[in-house]
Amino acid sequence: MRIISYNVNGIRAAIKKGFIDWLKTNPADIICVQETKATKMDVDVSLFNELGYSDYWFSAQKKGYSGVAIFTKIKPDKIIFGYGNKQSDNEGRVIQLQFGKIRIINAYFPSGTSGEERQNFKYAWLDNFYDWLNKEIKNNPNLVLCGDYNIAHHEIDIHDPKGNKKNSGFLPEERSWLTKFLDNGWVDTFRSIHPEPHCYSWWSQRFPSVRINNKGWRIDYISVTEALKNKIINADIFPTIKHSDHCPVYLELSN
Repeated sequence: MRIISYNVNGIRAAIKKGFIDWLKTNPADIICVQETKATKMDVDVSLFNELGYSDYWFSAQKKGYSGVAIFTKIKPDKIIFGYGNKQSDNEGRVIQLQFGKIRIINAYFPSGTSGEERQNFKYAWLDNFYDWLNKEIKNNPNLVLCGDYNIAHHEIDIHDPKGNKKNSGFLPEERSWLTKFLDNGWVDTFRSIHPEPHCYSWWSQRFPSVRINNKGWRIDYISVTEALKNKIINADIFPTIKHSDHCPVYLELSN
């Protein structure tokens, strides 16, 4: 099972930048995307279907905002839209697909960069989501959590840790949440294979030189439960793929 997680920063914009051509290279069996900024009706889904992908969308009620989708060549046994948090579900932040014993959760974590109100929502969302995951893992120990977590975990995961220590996405409370999450039965698949620095998945668009000079953040993850740890074959980040201000992150699991 080959899985991609990718914040596309607008699926329609990504398509214009060559997203479909990239899918033609068969990068994965399952593509989890965040921040679609669109509904299924806004996109010609035949572009995906012709490549062998079935498509499942969970969009925000607010037009052009947030939203998640999964494109899969493997038929799911079950599709779950949202996770029961009303505001989160209204913003289209979580979609889940069950494949046999494995459930893939595709999540777009909130950002707190727009101000205190959204930062407080982010903290509340993180706590609620953590509690929900704890309940889910008891019922299904084989979970894969893909998504834009909007948190850089350690100093190695951000190009300028000192300069960003007071910025949303690298605040102590957020980083502590991610530590608590990983200490509670989850594995950061990329870091389980790649201990090296300067590996990022997002670069600010404010200055073009930021990505050229690799001044980025690693805020996109595919985490798995401990029950799947021994099934990890490979995990990677693809910074040369450029349809977004993020890049795809990759996981391959054995059967």
